[in-house]
Amino acid sequence: MIPLSHYLVLSAVLFALSVVGVFLNRKNLVIILMAIELLLLAVNINFVAFSHYLGDPAGQVFVFFILTVAAAEAAIGLAILILLFRNRHSINVQDLDQLKG
Repeated sequence: MIPLSHYLVLSAVLFALSVVGVFLNRKNLVIILMAIELLLLAVNINFVAFSHYLGDPAGQVFVFFILTVAAAEAAIGLAILILLFRNRHSINVQDLDQLKG
């Protein structure tokens, strides 16, 4: 059986990679969205690991709600990305400050 610490280390590594992805890459919107999804995955691993370790299914149920929100966020984010690319012919984050009005 895999100990809880292995899951927590994996989750911490994924969380750190996602934070680095958001802060270091502020130009490409696709990379930022992928980093946010990776951040949610790290949180889900923590919920499932603690839920299994404590024998309480509440964490696993909460993961389903997080996955639902993440799917909606991905769909809306990609729709905004497509709309931005059609209007500006670019997906750079610096072009978002020009969308006023």
